[in-house]
Amino acid sequence: RFAGGISLSHVVREVVGHHAHLFPDNKRVREGKLSVNPSGYSKSRQALSIKATEAYCDRVAEAIIARQPKRVQEFPIYVVDGTTIALSPTCDLTEVYPPATNQHGQSVWPIMMITVAHELYSGAALRPEFGAKYGKDNTSEAEQIESLAKRIPANSILLADSGYGIFRVVYRCHQESKQHLLCRLTNSRFKPMKKNAELISDENGIEHYRLHWKPSVKDRSANPDLPEDASVTVEIYRKILDDGEPLNLVSTLPLDPAEAVKIYNLRYTAVEHDIRDIKTTLNLERMSAQSDEMVRKEILCSMVAYNLIVQFRREAADRTNVLPRRISFKRCYETVQCYLLNFGTRPLEEWTKRYEQAVTLASKDKHPIRERRSFPRRAHPKRPKSAKLKKRSKSNTELDLPPNETPSG
Repeated sequence: RFAGGISLSHVVREVVGHHAHLFPDNKRVREGKLSVNPSGYSKSRQALSIKATEAYCDRVAEAIIARQPKRVQEFPIYVVDGTTIALSPTCDLTEVYPPATNQHGQSVWPIMMITVAHELYSGAALRPEFGAKYGKDNTSEAEQIESLAKRIPANSILLADSGYGIFRVVYRCHQESKQHLLCRLTNSRFKPMKKNAELISDENGIEHYRLHWKPSVKDRSANPDLPEDASVTVEIYRKILDDGEPLNLVSTLPLDPAEAVKIYNLRYTAVEHDIRDIKTTLNLERMSAQSDEMVRKEILCSMVAYNLIVQFRREAADRTNVLPRRISFKRCYETVQCYLLNFGTRPLEEWTKRYEQAVTLASKDKHPIRERRSFPRRAHPKRPKSAKLKKRSKSNTELDLPPNETPSG
C-alpha cells in the first residue's frame, strides 16, 4: 500500500530483490534462489484475519495520536466525513456493494461508503466504518458516524457537515457515546429550529440561540426507535459569510459564538485534503481486490500507510515549527518511497542518518501561502469521446466564446 497498490508480483519481486533479510535463514535465501511466484503471498494475504488487521490499524492510529503534543483546549477534536469508493466489478463485490442505478439501468462499479474520523492536529485517521451505499442492505452517514463515535474517546468534539446535522445523530452521539458535536445545519432545518429557540445574543454579526431540541414528526417517522422522551439541549449559531451565504451551526457544547465559528472553520483546512490524500495520493480508488474481505484489508492497510506518512510529516513539520498540514502530504509520501522503502539492510547508524536526511528534505516541502485569487474560477468540461459530440460542442467547449462572438487573431 505504500507503493500505491502495486501488483502482488511487483511486491514479491521488491521483497526478494531488496528485503531478503525479512525471510528466515535457509539455503534458498543464502543462495539467492527464492521463487518470485506471488501465489504464496496471495494465500497469506487471504489468510490474514480482518480482526488482526483492524487491531493493527487501531494500534498505529492510537500511538500517533498519543504522541501528539498536548493542546491547550479542553476537548480533543475529530473531523468526521464520508466518501464513496468504486470497487472492482466482480460478482462477489456487486452482491455486497450494489452499483448505482438510474433510468437507464444499473451501472458497472460496486460502490462502497466509508466514514473516517481524523484527529484534527495530528491528522491521524481512525479505522473507518464500511457499508454499501445502494441496495436493500445499504447503510447511511448517520449509521456510520454513530458506530464511529463509540470508538472515539469520550468527551471529544466531532466536527461534521450538514449531512450529520440531524436530530438522530446529535442525540445518539451525545447521549449514548458521550460526545460533543459541532455540525452545520441546512437552511431548511435551521428555520423551524429558530422558531422554537431562545435568542441569547446577536453580536459581532453572529446570532446565538439556545434550544431544547425534540424530534419532529418526520424525525420520529424515519427513526421509530427513538425514546418517547428523546431531547437534547443545543446551542445554535448563524453567521452571514462574505459571499452572502449563511453559516448555520448546532452544538451540544455551550461555546462562545466567535469560538464556535472559529472551531468549525478548522474543518475546511483539514478534512477535504485528508480524504483526497487517502483516496487519490495513495491510489485507494484503484484496488484490484475481488472479495469483500480483501477490500476491507486493503483499506485498513492503506490507513496504516496513511498514518505512518502523517507521523513522518509531523516530524518534518517540527523541524520548521509549522503545523503538519502546512507540509505537503504527497511530497512526504514521495520522499518515503524514494529515500526509505528500498534502502535495504544497513546498520542502525546508517538507517538513522538516512531517516534524518529524509525528514530534513520533507521539511522543505511547505505549501505556499498564496494571495487571494483575483480571477473567477472556471469549469472546463472534459473532451467528449464521441466524434459526433466533438463536432456539436466544438464552438462552445473548445473556444468557450459568448454567443455571436468570433475569435480574434
